[in-house]
Amino acid sequence: MASDSVPGMTFYDIAFRKPYRLNSAAPNPWKARYALNFKGVPYNTYWTPMLDITSTRKSLGVPACRTFPDGSEYYTLPVLIDSTNGKVSKLGDSFDIAVHLDQTYPNSGAGQLLPDDVDLDYTCPIDISFNGPPLSDRPEWREQENYKPWVRFNDQIDNAFTLHVQLMGAGMKWDEEVEKDIMAQFAQRAGVDDFEKLQVRDKGGRNKLLGSLKDTLKDLAAMFGKHGDGPYLRGAKACYADIIVGGWLRMMSVTLPEDEWAEVKGWYGGVFGRLHDSLQREFGKVV
Repeated sequence: MASDSVPGMTFYDIAFRKPYRLNSAAPNPWKARYALNFKGVPYNTYWTPMLDITSTRKSLGVPACRTFPDGSEYYTLPVLIDSTNGKVSKLGDSFDIAVHLDQTYPNSGAGQLLPDDVDLDYTCPIDISFNGPPLSDRPEWREQENYKPWVRFNDQIDNAFTLHVQLMGAGMKWDEEVEKDIMAQFAQRAGVDDFEKLQVRDKGGRNKLLGSLKDTLKDLAAMFGKHGDGPYLRGAKACYADIIVGGWLRMMSVTLPEDEWAEVKGWYGGVFGRLHDSLQREFGKVV
């Protein structure tokens, strides 16, 4: 049973197919996991079955931070419950978790997650403004001048990858006993009668989407090349902007066929491959 009463930190991640550590793929929980490991703070992972996310989040008293197109509440993960300092902080959004960690543990681990010397000037070249940006359950942070560039960067990166998420859908691995129910839930959310309608499986269609994603990330790749071989935006030192991109790369590494993932890793001189490998090596521990 989920609990927020145990001292320490509990991180709520989505349980894909066992072993969870290998198949964990959701980008926003991975942003939070990278951030936790970056800060070097001890935490425990609560693996939450996909069909139990809504009830778990409600039981923790963490409000939904997103809505469906019809305005109804969308309960998703990650959630972080932090009770290490004599009070309980409940965070239900990956960006909010990063801000909380930076404010609460400023000198821990690898240092500052959200420094002020990062180039965040990326714009997704395809407009999906009709979907709107992800909503934060700490909206006041979005209005603070020092966080606005970070919020915008996060939104733009999410837009770029969300446009091409059909590449990844077919590769998500769920436990067989609940897989059909999960697929039916995805289909219902998308307003279609069959999960297959959300997939792109034919080679021609996938190549087209891959080409579109590559073009969409061209300007982003150039940003990573400004400091030699990187592998990060600032060169050798990582920050949360790298993690924002890295969460999506983690999803692709788990869900794409091997040949497609190898292709993505090699784009633009291998900038995304180096970024993914470095983040996994330095901050990819799954506890």
